[in-house]
Amino acid sequence: MSGTTSGTGPSGTVPAPDFFQRACGRLTLDVPVGLTDPKVIPVRGDHDIDPVMTEMALVRPIRPAAVLVPVVDRAEPTVLFTQRAQHLPDHPGQISFPGGKIDPGDADPLAAALREAEEEIGLDRHLVQPLGYLDLYMTTLGYRIVPTLARVQPDFALTLNAGEVDNVFEVPLSFLMEPANRRTVSRQWRGMTRTVYAVPFGERNIWGVTAGILKNLHDRIYGS
Repeated sequence: MSGTTSGTGPSGTVPAPDFFQRACGRLTLDVPVGLTDPKVIPVRGDHDIDPVMTEMALVRPIRPAAVLVPVVDRAEPTVLFTQRAQHLPDHPGQISFPGGKIDPGDADPLAAALREAEEEIGLDRHLVQPLGYLDLYMTTLGYRIVPTLARVQPDFALTLNAGEVDNVFEVPLSFLMEPANRRTVSRQWRGMTRTVYAVPFGERNIWGVTAGILKNLHDRIYGS
C-alpha cells in the first residue's frame, strides 16, 4: 500500500507520527460518562446499526469492562488482536482485543486493560503508552466497554494464556481504517437476526464488538 493520510480520512499507509499525533490531540484518559450510570445510554454500541438492541441492553445489569486497543509502532503501524480459545463457553474462536471486566481492585479502566493484556498475552505494560479512551461501547449483554487506545513498542515478546487465547496476530492499521473494508452482515443470535459490522482480512473475520470498536476508532481519529 502507498499514499498518505488526508485531513478527512486514511488513504493507503497511515504514517505513524500522523496517527499518534491525531490520537493524542483527540483523546483523553477521562473516564467516559455512563460507565456505571444506568441513566446514561452510551452513544456507541451494538445498537449503532441495530437500534432494537438498546432496549435489550438496558434491561440487563451493567457490566463495566475495558479492552486494550494496541497499535504497534512499526514503520507501518499495525493493530494487535487476539483469537479466543476454542474451548471457551462464550464466543469461542472469535477475534477480540485483550480485555475483560473491570475488577474492584482496578484503579480505572486503563488499569483493567493493562492487567488483562498482561494476563491474557503477557504484554509488558512498560512497552505500552496509553493514548486515551475511545467512546464507551455498550453491548447487548449489558457490558459497557471502555476501549483504551495505546501505542505499543514493537520489541515485545508475548506469552499466551492457553486458557483464554489460542493465537495473536497483527493487521495493518491502514487496512482497518479504510471505510471500504468495513461492511455490515447479518447473524443469527438466540433466534433473532442481528446486524453487525465486519472487517474481513484474508482468512480471518473481525466482526461484532471488535469491528464496532474499530469503527469507533476510525470516527474518533479521522472523523470531523
